[in-house]
Amino acid sequence: MCGIVAYIGHREAYPVVIKGLKRLEYRGYDSTGVALLNGGSLKVYKKKGKVAELEDYVTGKDLKSHIAIGHTRWATHGEPSDRNAHPQMSGDGKLAMVHNGIIENYAQLKQELLNKGHQFSSDTDTEVLIHFIQEIKKSNQCSTEEALRIALKRVVGAYVILIVDEDNPDTLIAARKGSPLVIGVGKGEHFLASDASPIIEYTKEVVYVNDYEIAILKADELILKNISNEIQTPYIQKLDMELAAIEKGGYDHFMLKEVFEQPQTIFDSLRGRLDAKAGQLTLGGLREHMDLLKDANRIIIVACGTSWHAGLVAEYMIEELCRIPVEVEYASEFRYRNPVVGKGDVIIAVSQSGETADTLVAMESAKEKGAIILGVCNVVGSSIARLSNGGVYTHAGPEIGVASTKAFTAQLAVLCLIGLKIAEAKGTITAQRFQHLLDELEGVPDKVAIALKLNDQTKAIANKYKDARDFLYLGRGYNFPIALEGALKLKEISYIHAEGYPAAEMKHGPIALVDENLPVVFVATKDRYYDKVVSNIQEIKARKGKVIAVITEGDQIISGMADDVIVVPEADELVAPIISVIPLQLLAYHIGVLKGLDVDKPRNLAKSVTVE
Repeated sequence: MCGIVAYIGHREAYPVVIKGLKRLEYRGYDSTGVALLNGGSLKVYKKKGKVAELEDYVTGKDLKSHIAIGHTRWATHGEPSDRNAHPQMSGDGKLAMVHNGIIENYAQLKQELLNKGHQFSSDTDTEVLIHFIQEIKKSNQCSTEEALRIALKRVVGAYVILIVDEDNPDTLIAARKGSPLVIGVGKGEHFLASDASPIIEYTKEVVYVNDYEIAILKADELILKNISNEIQTPYIQKLDMELAAIEKGGYDHFMLKEVFEQPQTIFDSLRGRLDAKAGQLTLGGLREHMDLLKDANRIIIVACGTSWHAGLVAEYMIEELCRIPVEVEYASEFRYRNPVVGKGDVIIAVSQSGETADTLVAMESAKEKGAIILGVCNVVGSSIARLSNGGVYTHAGPEIGVASTKAFTAQLAVLCLIGLKIAEAKGTITAQRFQHLLDELEGVPDKVAIALKLNDQTKAIANKYKDARDFLYLGRGYNFPIALEGALKLKEISYIHAEGYPAAEMKHGPIALVDENLPVVFVATKDRYYDKVVSNIQEIKARKGKVIAVITEGDQIISGMADDVIVVPEADELVAPIISVIPLQLLAYHIGVLKGLDVDKPRNLAKSVTVE
């Protein structure tokens, strides 16, 4: 949620910050703004809408500055508007702040400040916090840095905060708890952002700020302290990312680019780990925990959204391969319902960003109770990666489109590797089956590339059904979570109501929706449930429903029954979901584009949910 960018150094700051905001716009696009500090002059420009609208608004204005902070917002407190956009100002106009997160006790703080005569011009918790910092600074006759430290001891919630101070025109102050912040280290300059994408153009040396740390930056100086004012040593890491990875590369949308990157990203998630020819599988991030994994009482997968669907597939995989009970939990529910967790339990946290707030809190709670924590995430150095006892990176590269595509298939590939590795260690899989699945996984990137050749055919089907009011997605076994994921993609991208169900559950309610106007998407690849799915299709056709079926090549039965079919390569049912989801991603994409929607930035959504 929300994207923040800042610069301090020898360059003109505004062009750096505005370009960075464009790269972070997938994190929020309700409103945007910048604060520019030039000598003793502080200027703030902000506007409802996307970054392009801010650019139009500032045309002809004084933008000279070597220090700037910027923000692109996903609204929490207060509707999207000019006055609720960040940066927010202190009452005396000397401090400007951008904020990613939620201050949970803002109402109490606001009432205290109102009693002291403060007046507010927005509905945001952010304005309350900057007024609170101003009040502390005035009452204690202290520096902005000290006032921030005192304020944060009262604050309840999550935040990344950037502050510029008119009275300290060569300094930028930042603080973090629960939301991501990375600092790029250059020569006589520093860059700050919610993730590395605005930074890699300028430097590959970065510092990931930890919770409860405060950074004080000048052009040629970085001081890192904890909230107790103790100096911390910054740990500088090298970014493993290229600029081309965050550019469209000739595609109309990031989403389409990322869909078409999947043969490579799935290969990258397997590379160095899977050697089918040698019959070997290596997962270094699990090696020291393998005894605990194979002897686990149960495995609990915690995730949100698309990652939760990946967890459902993993539940089927791990229970079948390893004979260990698996539960899949929404992190947002798991963290609040006081679950029974203890030693002998393994928690696998799945998150593209590695910063999902609910998942992080769920991990912390389980860790305190003695469970072993494994992370499956995409972003090196992310909070989940640092909190985990071990884990596996997906190596999908930056995912800019808000609706997850390549991160999902990389998660499926990695979770399959984990299941296979535990099964091998536990002895619950035959050598023949193990080798077969290694071969099958190794062939997945090529089969995904074949599925992508159906893009034009899928676009034609999308055009046929783009005006439907509702969709129903059905699947059985490993294909049921893929039906859920297909429905979610359609909802996210086209704003069409869609539901995913196990195909056998159709008769227990959803069949009441079926008529000649309802498209029903079956994920119907060849597996042990195939004959049952054929019967389910007949039930839909008997009620005049329109059937779109994703089927395995050579299937003559369903192709003769369905209104439209999309044929994908044959694969073992364990790995088939990685392939069968591809046409569902394309279907959602094309329907969204045909409806004239911004598929990269769907309304009300943000890429990384770092607040509750």
